[in-house]
Amino acid sequence: MELFIKIIQFFLCFTLLVGIHELGHFIMARVFRIRVDKFYIFFDPWFSLFKFKRGHTEYGLGWLPLGGYVKIAGMIDESMDKEQLKQPVQEWEFRAKPAWQRFLVMIAGVAMNVALAIAIYCGICYTWGDTYFSNEDARWGYNFNEAGHRLGFRDGDRFVSIDGEPVDGLPQILNTLFITESGREVVVERAGGQVTLDLPLEALIAARQEKGLETFFALRQPFLIDSVVAPTAAGLRRGDEIIGMEVGSGEKHRNLEFRDYKALLQLHAGEEAGLEVLRGSDTVALRLPISAEGTLGVIAAQPYTLRTKHYTFWESIPAGFRKAGAMISSYWQQLKMIVQPKTKLYEEVGGFLSIGSIFPGSWDWQDFWLKTAFLSIILAVMNILPIPLLDGGHALFTFWEMITGRKVSDKVLEAAQYAGMIILLALLLYANGNDIYRFFIK
Repeated sequence: MELFIKIIQFFLCFTLLVGIHELGHFIMARVFRIRVDKFYIFFDPWFSLFKFKRGHTEYGLGWLPLGGYVKIAGMIDESMDKEQLKQPVQEWEFRAKPAWQRFLVMIAGVAMNVALAIAIYCGICYTWGDTYFSNEDARWGYNFNEAGHRLGFRDGDRFVSIDGEPVDGLPQILNTLFITESGREVVVERAGGQVTLDLPLEALIAARQEKGLETFFALRQPFLIDSVVAPTAAGLRRGDEIIGMEVGSGEKHRNLEFRDYKALLQLHAGEEAGLEVLRGSDTVALRLPISAEGTLGVIAAQPYTLRTKHYTFWESIPAGFRKAGAMISSYWQQLKMIVQPKTKLYEEVGGFLSIGSIFPGSWDWQDFWLKTAFLSIILAVMNILPIPLLDGGHALFTFWEMITGRKVSDKVLEAAQYAGMIILLALLLYANGNDIYRFFIK
């Protein structure tokens, strides 16, 4: 069932993004009275699931769910329909229009994807607000995995700044730390003081290649008392924190986490425990019996809460723009790193399986819209790249014409389309090959 929900979310999101993108091209073409021969969601080689014609345009749903397209009259596109170009130029064709109009038609799809992401972020801010965990609330610091320890972090460290910039939300930490073309200087709070860690790029790359970024750090869980439920634990109070425990034949343990103290209690069930309790700014010593079930008779508290920033309708609009801008900047930075061999980020490029795996196995509208906005940004950025066959490639040739006044020949455009097909096919094979290797072989 979880897999089915993931697949449904993937195709719903993909259909929406492609439909909006192609709608941008369609609307701008019609604004300039350019005829659109086809408007399709998904591709339709050999046959379509359904289609109908209205005016000069055939609308349809293809059977191959790898995107979609609009076929604009008089334009050299992925259909490679060269027969139409042998006919006399008609006033309603793409090639008959001035360069600035053709340029706007080309970038309209990208603009629609950006606009969609902004609209979604605005809607999320207004409907759910901005929920996040603040680094300021990490009073007990973080635990780090092996990759983090090799970088010099110690369990209990709390982030203060990265390259001089204060750290707040948790997602910001990973993005700022690992999306970089150079080393990082990280200041952490440790044992009441501050320690500076100089992290070279090579070390950050090595940590990222271990595929452990999702577990790079986790919040430490203290043994904090929420309530006392047994008379034998009457010496404890709500808000107390157990910071030390003596069990067995005098074994002393300090500054452990809740799970470790719990394991000790279960190991010494039926005995007595000496507790070191932090109560406000004071430290209290207690001796309490451990039940036969290995408990003290208390309920532990959840020490952390999420912060939520709420927005009015008008406040949500600039907030949505800021979120979209930050996401575009972050993804563009990642693309720059991919083409630099020293970062080795190209090894992390993924295809359809990677995209589908980001959706959860249960339905959550807020999460779905967040993922959709993120993928809309990716689609916009990828399409604006100056690669033949993509919108950016078409726009580049048209922009050249606008500057020089000389139109690129049809033969050059045809050759560029074939080159673009080869480039995109190679990228598609590489990305999905990485997925197969990661998910099924490695």
